[in-house]
Amino acid sequence: MRGRDLISIADLSAEELELVLSVAARLKRDGYPAALAGRSLALLFEKPSLRTRVSFDVAMQQLGGHAVYLPQSEVGLGQREPVADVARVLSRYVHGIVARTYAQQTLLDLAEHASVPVINALSDDEHPCQALADLLTIVECKGAVRGVRVAFVGDGNNVARSLVQGGTLAGAHVTVSSPPGYRLSEEAMLEAEEFARASGGSFRTVQSPQEAVADADVVYTDVWTSMGQEQSYQERQRAFAQYRVTPELMTLARPDAIFMHDLPAHRGEETVDEVIEGPQSVVFDQAENRLHAQRAVLFLLMSDVRE
Repeated sequence: MRGRDLISIADLSAEELELVLSVAARLKRDGYPAALAGRSLALLFEKPSLRTRVSFDVAMQQLGGHAVYLPQSEVGLGQREPVADVARVLSRYVHGIVARTYAQQTLLDLAEHASVPVINALSDDEHPCQALADLLTIVECKGAVRGVRVAFVGDGNNVARSLVQGGTLAGAHVTVSSPPGYRLSEEAMLEAEEFARASGGSFRTVQSPQEAVADADVVYTDVWTSMGQEQSYQERQRAFAQYRVTPELMTLARPDAIFMHDLPAHRGEETVDEVIEGPQSVVFDQAENRLHAQRAVLFLLMSDVRE
């Protein structure tokens, strides 16, 4: 995988996804070498972040390298300077680019013109690094991803798409429950069906949260209103009112089901304190696993070590 880009979970084969998760688990368990000593990573962010920025910065330090944070206010990506020029200049300075953008096309343009690996740290379409952390957490809690029943309740957004990609690629049985007008894109659903056929998993969408959660091993939700969607806040509050993950909804899942959320959470909206602070919640394990999953990505894409 050395020198590759990671723009989407769909960029990975099932075997490569398994490799990333196994390397993440090993580095978490056994420690990590200074495999990126003397190497630098650009953190190119159009959107603010807590988990993404800190976890990539710390992961790079742990591997012996150095991260440089570049906010939009300094770079003016696509405004003060064309994306292609930014990519070519940074390729002369650093050994990898982590980009957190609005448009997926910005990442594609960066990858096209950069001569170093480009990693998607979130776009409006996909969030592959979050999905890797999610799958690592599921493996830790359930022993594997294959055969696990995953229910996602809420907006068919970037987090949902990458979770669905990763889950179906790894052989999980994934159900997504969203209100009309907020489902996954047709492209994302067709992709998930294709992955599920190849892996022995399954994928379906339903409108009822109760139907989705019934007998699930994993119940996952995300915010109803993401960054850049603030103008539709009231409309989304009405549309998702019946999609809140409550203790009552969790009783429909298996007794040992886990609750997942990628954070930040809007408590009282998509879920409540009794769930996110309850015994089934693994949300802070998920947050920690951003560090471990991304460290594995950096290790595999940017080091000279062969796996």
